[in-house]
Amino acid sequence: MSWVTLIVQADAAYAELLSDALMEQGALSVDIHDAAADTQDEQLLFGEPGEPSGEIWQNAEVSALFNQGADFDEIIQNVTHLVQLDSQPNYRLERVEEQDWVRLTQSQFNPIQISPRLWIVPTWHQSPNPAAINLILDPGLAFGTGSHPTTQLCLGWLDQHLQQGNSVIDYGCGSGILAIAAIKLGADHVTGIDIDPQAITASQDNALRNDCDPAKFVFATAHKAAEQDLQPNERVDVVVANILANPLIILASILEKAARKGGHIVLSGILQEQAEDVRSVYQQWFDMRIANVQEGWVLLTGIKR
Repeated sequence: MSWVTLIVQADAAYAELLSDALMEQGALSVDIHDAAADTQDEQLLFGEPGEPSGEIWQNAEVSALFNQGADFDEIIQNVTHLVQLDSQPNYRLERVEEQDWVRLTQSQFNPIQISPRLWIVPTWHQSPNPAAINLILDPGLAFGTGSHPTTQLCLGWLDQHLQQGNSVIDYGCGSGILAIAAIKLGADHVTGIDIDPQAITASQDNALRNDCDPAKFVFATAHKAAEQDLQPNERVDVVVANILANPLIILASILEKAARKGGHIVLSGILQEQAEDVRSVYQQWFDMRIANVQEGWVLLTGIKR
């Protein structure tokens, strides 16, 4: 079995209308992407929760998947009329052959080395270094495979700075990768918190897969965690939050209360141009600094006064 992808050049003014029109013409799926992706002309668009960018790439392509045998000349004529374009847009066709899609997906995820002693390894790979600290993790429903720069920044900090016996809160735990790393790097107890119940389930499953001692971790939804007013003697040595800039600003007073005096806060999910806004909010409680930068993403850390 095979399919054909129709790829149509579009601009931001009509890309979404074109997408809808292609679905009306029987497309199995449609996506809009930057025509200059992975080049120096790539246009970066980012949205925050509650503040979607609302933008579409100025130089866009609309890709629509069709069954083999579709009449593409007729489809292009019809969408040109439906979208009320002055002329037919440029397009090309690409054949999509049937494949072992599971194996293809797996081939996109290889072991990732964070440091000489810390690796992230999917279950279908052998660890390149069995003697290292290996985080066994597969892509799933929750964010956190270890491939994103923000996750690597946080893992790198934990690898270099976490002390044996530390207590840790991972706020926005996703897949649980940071919480699991903290346990395997020597944390005495780790609490993972997320607003998504699926993330809590994924974190628990991943922790058990990594042979983490159940006595050393607990995962809870943000709502349940908010009901627990931490007393000063219950505050932790390290609070790590790899979310996004706006949520980090909104959650600042909550995260501040979770850290003990002299404890560390570790924040990522922050673009370089957002770093000062986040730093200035947390500076009222912590001595904040930019600890590292990777591919335009920033790691902010601080010690609580």
